[in-house]
Amino acid sequence: MGANFPLTEAVYYILLSLKKPMHGYGIMQNVEKLSGGRLHLAAGTLYGAISSMLEKGWIATASETGDSRKKEYRMTDAGLQVLKDEYARLQELVNNGKAVLEDAQ
Repeated sequence: MGANFPLTEAVYYILLSLKKPMHGYGIMQNVEKLSGGRLHLAAGTLYGAISSMLEKGWIATASETGDSRKKEYRMTDAGLQVLKDEYARLQELVNNGKAVLEDAQ
């Protein structure tokens, strides 16, 4: 795994949301839905993360409609790999925690 780990929770959920192309407001709504209402992304957090992920090549602009505020983003192959790597890392954390905590009982 590279120097990009661990991902912040916000970045992880944004990447999950971009399994299909989506605009910023849609991402904010989807992150809230995926997290069961626990994670609310402020616009500054969202667009800061989007800017960083665009720079890293994890996401790209999917399309722009006539309305410049409705820019859609999509996950790139590199972003999908980052998401899969983080998912595997999180699974390992859970499995290790489960093994230790079940041993302690």
